[in-house]
Amino acid sequence: MKKINTCFGLFLLMLLLASNQLAAQKAPSWQDIAYWKSIASSRNTEISPDGKWFAYLLTPADEGDAELIVQKTSDSTRFSYPVGATSSARIAFSDDSRFFAYTVSPTEKEKKDKKKAEKVILVELGTSHKKEFEQTRSFAFNGKKSSYLAILLAPEEGTKPTDPKGTDLLLYDLGKKQIQNIGNVSDYAFNKGGNWLALALDTRNQAGNGVILLNTETGVVKPMDTDKASYESLNWNDEGTALALVKGTKDKKYKESLYTVIGIKGLTSTPEMTVYDPKKDSLNFPKGMTVSPNRQPQWTDDLSRLIFGIHKAVLAEKDQDHDSQEQKSELSEAEKLAKVKADTTLKTVDQLTKALAKLKPEAAKGSKDKPEKPDMTIWNWQDNRLQSKQQVQENQDKRFSFVATYEPSTGKFMQISDSTVRNVRMAPKQQFAIGTDNQLYEWDTNLDGQNYADVYITDLTTGERTKVREKHYLPNYSAGPNPSPDGAKFIYWANGHFYAYFMKDKSVKNITEKVPASFVDTEDDHNVKQPPYPVIGWSSDSKYVLLSNGWDIWKVAVDEPEATKGKKARKGTPASTPYANLTQNGKSQKIRFEERYQLDPDEKGIDLSKPMYVRMYGERTKKSGIALVDGVNAGAQVLVWEDATIRSLTKAKSSNYFVYTSETFTKPTQYYGTSSATLNDGRQISQNAPEFGKYAWSAGTRLVDYVSDKGDSLQGALFLPAGYVEGKKYPTVVYYYEKLSQTLHNFSNPSYGRTGWNPSMYTSNGYAVFIPDIVYRFNDPGMSAVWCVLPAVKAAIATGVIDAEKIGIHGHSWGGYQTSFLITQTPMFKAAAAGAPLTDMISMYNLIYWNSGGANGSIFEASQGRLEAPWDNWEAYHRNSPIYHVKKVQTPLLMLHNDKDGAVDFTQGIEYYNALRRLKKPVVLIQYKGENHGLAKLPNRKDYSVRMMEFFDHHLKGKPAPNWWSKGIPKLELDDHLEEKVFK
Repeated sequence: MKKINTCFGLFLLMLLLASNQLAAQKAPSWQDIAYWKSIASSRNTEISPDGKWFAYLLTPADEGDAELIVQKTSDSTRFSYPVGATSSARIAFSDDSRFFAYTVSPTEKEKKDKKKAEKVILVELGTSHKKEFEQTRSFAFNGKKSSYLAILLAPEEGTKPTDPKGTDLLLYDLGKKQIQNIGNVSDYAFNKGGNWLALALDTRNQAGNGVILLNTETGVVKPMDTDKASYESLNWNDEGTALALVKGTKDKKYKESLYTVIGIKGLTSTPEMTVYDPKKDSLNFPKGMTVSPNRQPQWTDDLSRLIFGIHKAVLAEKDQDHDSQEQKSELSEAEKLAKVKADTTLKTVDQLTKALAKLKPEAAKGSKDKPEKPDMTIWNWQDNRLQSKQQVQENQDKRFSFVATYEPSTGKFMQISDSTVRNVRMAPKQQFAIGTDNQLYEWDTNLDGQNYADVYITDLTTGERTKVREKHYLPNYSAGPNPSPDGAKFIYWANGHFYAYFMKDKSVKNITEKVPASFVDTEDDHNVKQPPYPVIGWSSDSKYVLLSNGWDIWKVAVDEPEATKGKKARKGTPASTPYANLTQNGKSQKIRFEERYQLDPDEKGIDLSKPMYVRMYGERTKKSGIALVDGVNAGAQVLVWEDATIRSLTKAKSSNYFVYTSETFTKPTQYYGTSSATLNDGRQISQNAPEFGKYAWSAGTRLVDYVSDKGDSLQGALFLPAGYVEGKKYPTVVYYYEKLSQTLHNFSNPSYGRTGWNPSMYTSNGYAVFIPDIVYRFNDPGMSAVWCVLPAVKAAIATGVIDAEKIGIHGHSWGGYQTSFLITQTPMFKAAAAGAPLTDMISMYNLIYWNSGGANGSIFEASQGRLEAPWDNWEAYHRNSPIYHVKKVQTPLLMLHNDKDGAVDFTQGIEYYNALRRLKKPVVLIQYKGENHGLAKLPNRKDYSVRMMEFFDHHLKGKPAPNWWSKGIPKLELDDHLEEKVFK
């Protein structure tokens, strides 16, 4: 009996501890988010080159100050540094891993103080030594040498745009801990080796402007050029043995400076400087043009030529032109007019009138003012690009430049791109340039969204240009020319196959016709012709390309002697194997080998002699992981394979230390480090989301299989509410956007989202969340949602988790369209929230996507709309437009649509709202003034997040209706309402 009592006592104690733990882990409220900090992305992390230190930035979800953590990877040593109110503090380790530097922004309280600027803090790792530099603009370590830290100071307060751009540059000696101050520096750049520092100087009155080189080993300073000019765009070659830049000189005849190109090489002995000045090459350089400062100049790999941009030199305005010609005439227009009137030789009124007519009308009137021009736009049906698109791309057009080269040894200038072939990129090794030109097809492309271009190659030795492909179809990026590392060939996509084009002898070969796999992305349900899966990459020896068939990675030989019919035979050594499936079992096991991790950012192609790290994803299981793939003998060794989302993988620069991430819906993203190439002993080295333990989270996830009404085998991700009890049914919000079941294991940081939606906040606050997949049938984008979502929800109800009487739906943009359409087809849902929805497909087709300036028609025909032109199928547009079925709506609807929405025109929301209102259906439209497609301003994001949950709480949980829903807020009472509602 005593033993039984003891056991019962232990049980009561355990129950008490469990209840205390549950009590401590409350559901996070929207107010709690203000204190939530997390690692926003892998861009906010850095691993030291030796792999011994890991740094990451914890940024707040709300306004507030961020925190930088520097963690030792071998033990628990950890340092925390405040970095101010920022989401992107710059962090960097020196190449020898002895030092660490980071930027600190003004704090939230200091933001309003304009005198407060960014500062840089230098930390000597393993010691307590820190050095601060105030009022900074940028910083950089000197590469491999790791002997200096350069800090460019910010301009002084009150500096005008017309003032000199140069400020002080502090060169801090990391060994001696001494500072050298170099004044008037406008730009600086260390070479890769770190033994040379290039400095551009910009001084008052340009008296001391120039470019100098400083040797960090000897301290010797070498002035390379000095002039009353600006020196810009410093650019070292990859090896750090040569420098290129542009030099701008003012000329009153032109609106902007005229530029020359400067190249410097031979740094191991006496530096050799090359200057190419277009004004001294009138025979070859195109008239009316100048070197462009908008394209950074560079040396070719063999240092034989300089590559740079050229563009039109814009003449100054006429009145400025006249002012610049003072030597010809110092008389003002008024003086000229007076002189004409006083001319006694003009005897008659007719003679005087004719003389006056020769002067400007303004001068005749005695006025110097220009006539006011109308503010207007002319839309012409023949414009290749809509005027709206030209307006969006105006700055891009102004900065456009043609590519040109200059060969110092021969003095030869060559223009590579021009008005015929505008878009050119250099192939590796710079022996050939590959150009694409869509001018003949641009008009049609902007109408129907189908992309075509002519493809050219230019021999950079002879200047010979050859058209390789005419009207080449570009369904996606992988379809375009993809050059090899040796720069001798490229692959392209056509007619369901990849082809290789050999630029030297102009031969072509189908490289995939004999491969027992298709590289057509048959799962792409957009209206495009045979799109390919992405190209993984070229081998470093340029003999193979790695291709994906959506499941496996195939190694396909390119350098074979066989050629296609009508072309001369290829010469050279054939590759040992024409093709090989490197991953072997991806398709059979429904595992996608999705992408290769590029661990060396400086690599030139994939070294197949070394194993590759590849991300894996289980299409039906939703597992993910990392595999080691053998590029020679084929085979995939699974290293990590978990019911989790394994995302990034990086490697320390100069050691075999690896860092990867893992997360689940119930555990935040954490970073794991290991010195094992097989990743088998990963140790957690981050403490992401430090507030995580305070709150209650989802009890887990389930994968729901279902079949659409059209027979597609699909899946949905079901996220259980916090404190889930088996057998109990819960209110549920269904969310969708095409296919999202792959997010089953993605952690969702609590935040004020741009659309009001955050799945973690809903599961933590007692909701189940269900995210089903949608696949599409052409000409039925709305009905496709019905055919997929309704059977998905029925399958989810069958799990016993979802309360069939308390289901809401939400989507934004395209998901908003699906929401506004679904409620016209079924009474299943008790509440719906639609953000920025398309509601009238006919009117939407002919509206403009203002964020890009393009017409919606091309999006409808070749992208997300999945419809043909309306005049070819009016019934399909009618059938799939929510507005034409609005009378059938029985579901209360909350809409978010902003008046400056540049993606889905505000009129779409207004049209649907007014129709529902006219039918006396329950609908509320929330509009945030000046906001675009999503909410950018924090107060608006906070406000809508709260309102949307209040809306669902009322309709799905039975909570009292907020007054803004139940009776509305008159305009005169809105300020008081907002004052009451806002939370601190």
